[in-house]
Amino acid sequence: MNIKEAKLQIKNTITAYLSKNSFGEYEIPLERQRPVFLMGPPGIGKTAIMEQIAQELGIGIVSYSMTHHTRQSALGLPFIVRKSYGGREYDVSEYTMSEIIASVYDSMEATGITEGILFLDEINCVSETLTPAMLQFLQYKIFGRHRVPEGWIVVTAGNPTEYNNSVREFDIVTWDRLKRIDVDPDFEAWKEYAYHSGVHAAVMTYLEIRKADFYTIETTVDGKRFATARGWSDLSEMLRLYEKLGISVDEKLTGQYLQNTRIARDFAVYYDLFNKYRADYQVDHILAGKAGTDVTEKAKNARFDERLSLIGLMLSAVTAEAKRVCTDEQVLSELAAVFKALRMEMMRPGAVAAAALENQLRSRRAAIDNGIRAGNLSADARHVAKDTIALLEPLMAMEDALLKGLQQIISDRRSRLKADAGAVGEKMSNMFRFCEDFFGAGQEIQILVTELTVSHYGAKFISRYGCAEYYAHNSGLLLSDRRKELLAEIDELTMPLDNIL
Repeated sequence: MNIKEAKLQIKNTITAYLSKNSFGEYEIPLERQRPVFLMGPPGIGKTAIMEQIAQELGIGIVSYSMTHHTRQSALGLPFIVRKSYGGREYDVSEYTMSEIIASVYDSMEATGITEGILFLDEINCVSETLTPAMLQFLQYKIFGRHRVPEGWIVVTAGNPTEYNNSVREFDIVTWDRLKRIDVDPDFEAWKEYAYHSGVHAAVMTYLEIRKADFYTIETTVDGKRFATARGWSDLSEMLRLYEKLGISVDEKLTGQYLQNTRIARDFAVYYDLFNKYRADYQVDHILAGKAGTDVTEKAKNARFDERLSLIGLMLSAVTAEAKRVCTDEQVLSELAAVFKALRMEMMRPGAVAAAALENQLRSRRAAIDNGIRAGNLSADARHVAKDTIALLEPLMAMEDALLKGLQQIISDRRSRLKADAGAVGEKMSNMFRFCEDFFGAGQEIQILVTELTVSHYGAKFISRYGCAEYYAHNSGLLLSDRRKELLAEIDELTMPLDNIL
């Protein structure tokens, strides 16, 4: 299965394991909860989906790479205690708590979150001295004499033997105690994550043209040569920073992330071409509905790969602005929630507005800290929380006028949000009109609709504010089952802006 399907399987397993009966007991006791074993090649996104699951379920996560552990750190260190048996005293060896188990308790103490995921990566690559203890842990969830706390689900991951010479095969007894999930690289599944996290448009369009380069591992006389999902994601972040800092990108940089000489070279060449398209086509003019004749002529005569790059440039610009609108909408909802809470608080005799707001700020700062410690706060959620706090903090000086000041901020941001959403909607429409006028009803329109569908913020924006051109085109396209599901989700989602406050 692909990484998206694996994520759903793991999320469902964790949801089931955390379900309780009428007595508050876990339906499946800890000792009978099979650990999940996620088997897949390196750099495919195994760790990333575990963090996403923790964020979506609101539980903690503690992660370890088992290749870094010795028998002592995993089991604990031995010490001698004096015990009495049958009237005689003996020296007996006991063990300190495992570093891994202690980290779970540390997480619970720091965050107050008592349920979570203990994720152990590269579980089948442990040292020879640790292997017996590791197998015992998978069967009984015990390191040394210390058990994983109830409410913490064990999820493990490992690489197949063809990718890692250090892999140790498990016996049938061990496999029979695990929920094994095999994962294969899949560009289409990764693409949804890539749009959500804002992977660079040059990476997205290059891989759309050369899907075979998304994930490849080759054995040559000079060693392993590879390109992985992790490599593309990390390269994307560096491309954005280099562009921001005005540093040139070349094959020396791409080869540090894409450790396949041919792919690193081809992408570096494509990136230069992509930048040429970016300069030639003046995407901001296209989205404003003011494409010049030189641009329109060039688009009409462009080859398919050039058209694909142009679509990628337009989509990147539009979805970045759609993300900003969706984020501002979340901030506005948070501000509205604070306003309602403060208004309720001020109905109490003797309530002080500044003190009530300080409590709100303290609670929100604590939520950010706990989310970071627990590993279940996404970057987007963190930015929304910090933006909300930044807008609320100056109100502390307004004292009696605090509520009125907050109401004004909400009103101003609500008006701005409507204007911004309208502007983004217009750009989205102009993007469709440009493609209709110069590419006709061919593959380009299909690509535009399907890419908007799998784009998290593109789809979210359309679900909130609509796009007539999008709906006009999506009904006639032959889409995959997953894209049909996404379209259905978009049709079902409605959240009028007027309901925010």
